[in-house]
Amino acid sequence: MKCIYCGFEETGVLDSRETEDLLAVRRRRECEKCKKRFTTYERVDFEDLTVVKKDGRREKFSQEKLKSGIVKACEKRNISIDKIDEMVRNIETNLRKEDLTEVSSKKVGELVSNALKDLDKVAYIRFASVYKEFEGVGEFKKEIEKLKGG
Repeated sequence: MKCIYCGFEETGVLDSRETEDLLAVRRRRECEKCKKRFTTYERVDFEDLTVVKKDGRREKFSQEKLKSGIVKACEKRNISIDKIDEMVRNIETNLRKEDLTEVSSKKVGELVSNALKDLDKVAYIRFASVYKEFEGVGEFKKEIEKLKGG
């Protein structure tokens, strides 16, 4: 690794540890020439993941878009942004574990629904009303009854 300060080709690793999300390795380095220290991160370079929509359109998987939908469902609920970020990471990890380059929007919606159902019932109902395209109050009632267990 080239030193970011003096450009010398040799640096030593002082400390190496995984990040909290376990998706990267943080390395603390020191230049063998100028002795300045800096941090690098080593991450896996994933292949692009494509989401196939209901109408057949395809679009690149976007953590930002996924997070935006979850944030909307969680609006005015006592759910931290850290919890939402964790949910987004877990959903992407689950999708990538399947080792596919394309995934259906239905699969993404199911993962979000399941995660929200465990986290916050109101956020789940909000998300489900859009994802399942509720057309009336009766569909809301049915979903709420399912949550109640009856």
